[in-house]
Amino acid sequence: MPHLIHLPKEDAVIFEYLRNIHNTIVLRDIVERFNIRNVRFLQDLIHYLADITGSVLSAKRISDYLKSQRINLSPKLVLEYLTYLESVYLIDRVKRSEIEGRKIFEIGEKFYFEDIGMRHAIVPYMQKDIGKVLENLVYHQLVVNSNQVFVGKHGDVEIDFVAIKNDIKMYVQVAYLITDELTHEREFGNLLSIPDNCRKMVVSMDETAEGNYKGIEHVSIRNFLTEVL
Repeated sequence: MPHLIHLPKEDAVIFEYLRNIHNTIVLRDIVERFNIRNVRFLQDLIHYLADITGSVLSAKRISDYLKSQRINLSPKLVLEYLTYLESVYLIDRVKRSEIEGRKIFEIGEKFYFEDIGMRHAIVPYMQKDIGKVLENLVYHQLVVNSNQVFVGKHGDVEIDFVAIKNDIKMYVQVAYLITDELTHEREFGNLLSIPDNCRKMVVSMDETAEGNYKGIEHVSIRNFLTEVL
């Protein structure tokens, strides 16, 4: 949000500004434009998406969750509301793609926020959410660099991002910190299982994350966000 640079660097001021923008988007750009009657459901849906940012979802899963909250709406209506949220650039939908064969799956997508500050205005940041935030940041950096982005599926293995630019493919895994052998094996092992020579990297918050493991780059989030990909 460009106007933020003109505001005092105080959390209360910044989040009040972000919440006002969010309310404007919801009430004017969505509710009025699409003649939404169930505003409470729309707000609950946005809150749910903020809470599970980066998780693989389907309209049915969202509908089932809302039913558990005694909100009874069909998957079809959920899909319509998700389309509305995309149309006003509040969220992005990322489809899953089979790495070998390029099959695009119609179910099981991920959703990311166009602006991570807007997410924090909806769901206050907590330390346990750092993985979600990092994934959202990495996704945005890939898009800013004109990549077409998918969630990768290779057998039973999920790759956080498959980025394609000018027919050149790259695979990216995102982790908070690589602190133990189990985490290392999961993040690097998923990429090692892909039988091609495309660029592969693990992005994390490790300050010493500059190196190479069996051909896979380990890149710190700070350097990743300043790289032209």
